[in-house]
Amino acid sequence: MTQTPLKIMYLNPLASSAAYDDIFADMAREHKLPGTEVHVTSLPEAEGGFTHIEYRSYEAMVTRGIIRAARKAAKEGFDALAIGCFYDTALHDAREISGDMIVTAPCQSSCEIASTISNRFGVIVGRRKWVHQMQSTVHDLGHAHRLSGFYHVELGVTEFQADHAETGRRLIEAGRKAVEEDFAEALILGCTMEVGFYREVERKLGVPVIDPSIAALKRAEYAAVLKRQCGWVPSRKWSCEAPPEDEIARFGGFDDGEAFGNRVVVPAEETGPARRAA
Repeated sequence: MTQTPLKIMYLNPLASSAAYDDIFADMAREHKLPGTEVHVTSLPEAEGGFTHIEYRSYEAMVTRGIIRAARKAAKEGFDALAIGCFYDTALHDAREISGDMIVTAPCQSSCEIASTISNRFGVIVGRRKWVHQMQSTVHDLGHAHRLSGFYHVELGVTEFQADHAETGRRLIEAGRKAVEEDFAEALILGCTMEVGFYREVERKLGVPVIDPSIAALKRAEYAAVLKRQCGWVPSRKWSCEAPPEDEIARFGGFDDGEAFGNRVVVPAEETGPARRAA
């Protein structure tokens, strides 16, 4: 009997950065299982022209779009969705509205993976601005005793892909401090736009380096496998209780208009270029 492909969505929580979707599609193409279909999506332009959400106020603005996207993905029958921001923006909000679909995010996924391959890990981040919020998340996840520290390279989200040589140099410099001075046994790259750099840093420093976009995608995929094989679906009791459908219909705003802007589909068992869908 032919197995229905796993369907995973990787959501870029921006609208005006749809060009980055191809980068994430390449990542999915390289790392997904053969029987997994991945849709890389971004938010519609109606959700704002953000090129990054480094500020809490920007996060608040796009949270509505993430919630709407999660609800739509669940209705489309996706097994799991990964939110593509290391702040884990709207993770709990999206889970609440996602039905039987599993929702993951980069920080939680990366820390979980790092904790299985090391006792102590460091996080390399773009700007000092990010540290307070990300540190709070890592602590809330229960990993404070494993954290060697945060190491900033003073690059904003939109700057990581501008000059690969300079980005690589800064990441290695920060990683060397984490490993050689603070004794980190693994490193996490603390921005999804650092995608593609982890192998270079690993070669230079000799410790595992976790790319958060890969971590979020693979954690979503693994959870989807477990859901199918073991029947482990998300709980909707107590703190995970979903809002009543009659209230959602009465309040409005959840299902109106388009939930997605750009979409790149990486099919299961793919051998050629990604297929685009409007």
